[in-house]
Amino acid sequence: MIAEEQSDLARFQEFSLPTTPPATDFYLVDELLKPEEREVRDRVRAFADREIIPIAADHWERAEFPFEIIPKFRDLGLTGGPIVGYGSPGVSLVAAGLIAQELARGDSSLATFYGVHSGLAMGSVAILGSDEQRERWLPAMARLEKIGAFALTEPTHGSDSIALETSARRDGDSWVLRGKKKWIGNASFADLVVVWARDDDGNVGGFVVEKGTPGFTARVIEGKIAKRAVWQAEITLDGVRIPLENRLERARSFKDTAKVLTATRYAVAWEAIGHAMAAYEYALAYTQERKQFGKPLVSFQLVQDKLVGMLGDIVGMQLMCLRLSQLLDERKATQGMASLAKMLNCRKARRIVSDARDLLGGNGILLEHHVARHFADMEAIFTYEGTDHMQMLVVGKEICGVSAYK
Repeated sequence: MIAEEQSDLARFQEFSLPTTPPATDFYLVDELLKPEEREVRDRVRAFADREIIPIAADHWERAEFPFEIIPKFRDLGLTGGPIVGYGSPGVSLVAAGLIAQELARGDSSLATFYGVHSGLAMGSVAILGSDEQRERWLPAMARLEKIGAFALTEPTHGSDSIALETSARRDGDSWVLRGKKKWIGNASFADLVVVWARDDDGNVGGFVVEKGTPGFTARVIEGKIAKRAVWQAEITLDGVRIPLENRLERARSFKDTAKVLTATRYAVAWEAIGHAMAAYEYALAYTQERKQFGKPLVSFQLVQDKLVGMLGDIVGMQLMCLRLSQLLDERKATQGMASLAKMLNCRKARRIVSDARDLLGGNGILLEHHVARHFADMEAIFTYEGTDHMQMLVVGKEICGVSAYK
């Protein structure tokens, strides 16, 4: 009996040997990734450290999109993410999530540019387009020779996007689009915009409007306090005439639109991790260096309490997103699973960036310390691709079997 107790004690002591895990990988989630997923993550992290973070604050403050970075995105070779073929790399959905995480860790505006183009626009064509349509548009989009946008939200229809009023009326060999859209990332300079509208029968479809089409105008929205460097536009469609073949072949109802949203919503949950990780890393480094009352801030109990809580939330966010992405790869995930991850991760990230801003004191509102960007940008992420309340109702419908919002 004594020998068994000594053996158990030895195992416990061995288990408890002090280690120093990476700052934001406290549970060694890195070991659960496949080598090719780690390679993608490391490639994007190096890109963000080298190309994004040094310019982020300046472009954010001036609300100017860094067009010079688009060719550098192309050189990453990751545009299109999980799309197989057509010049896209066909990475796993775990790797695609890590791309979103690392871009957001650098700057949310550029994460949104990439997510709109690579996820929503290319995803719409890949999921709902015909073979001919995929061949026609995806290769150039993968090379970033053509930039895409995704136009669903309307000025009077945000959460109730299914009620969209934009119309597509058939006129001979053309579709004629009329209506307005709002908050459409990339739309002011995109080469093609996937516009969601109702046809003559009231069915929702995706209609590709190419650059230069008469009747299409896009005005960049100004006065934002978040995601300032990405240009989001208000679109007017005034008798925009497009060929019949520009309607995505498999887009025949809002259920088809939802397929794209479900396929990309999980990436927003990963994006929230990126913001949380960045804010935590900056706060930890700052409190280790900053001295008050004769000693580093990190030595105070209240500071450690905040840091531990932030790290605990990050671990939970990482594990949830990893499992969700695995389930998506295995085609076992539900819409509710994606909504739950988006909802919970955005709640946690919002709290983490707020705590980080608090730990930096007055310096927390200065762009030079980076946390201010993540603090402001999380307000947009908390809302877009479905508000907190709407995500909760999606999950509620799935577990209760009854819809509480229609």
